[in-house]
Amino acid sequence: MYEWMKALHVIAVISWMAGMLYLPRLFVYHCEAEPGSKQSETFKVMERRLLKAIINPAMIVTWLAGLYLAWAGAWYKSPWFHAKLVLVLFLSGVHGAFSRWVKDFTADRNTRSPKFYRIINELPTVLMIFIVILVIVKPF
Repeated sequence: MYEWMKALHVIAVISWMAGMLYLPRLFVYHCEAEPGSKQSETFKVMERRLLKAIINPAMIVTWLAGLYLAWAGAWYKSPWFHAKLVLVLFLSGVHGAFSRWVKDFTADRNTRSPKFYRIINELPTVLMIFIVILVIVKPF
């Protein structure tokens, strides 16, 4: 069962990260669309569907499978796991911010620039790099 849960966890993480890397790119392009335009309305649908159909379910499965693995493998005792958990909590907070920004775009209330979203797009990447290093290398 453990190996199946690990496979499920990896699949869910890949799906979550794909969405977390794509959604801020949509925000960049959405900023450039005139509010109320056909293009803006299309971005609203794309952002909502990406969040609701891929990112949210993938995060939930990632967390559930990850908690099982931490318990079944007794990883919750390891210092590297504590560091990973902090980073995953932070990534979940970024996910929450993205969800809020989808709502802002939906209501035509975005106040941020394309440059902001280009910069914020790097945050999930950096977190992912450190999380993967912690899981694979287990440096402490």
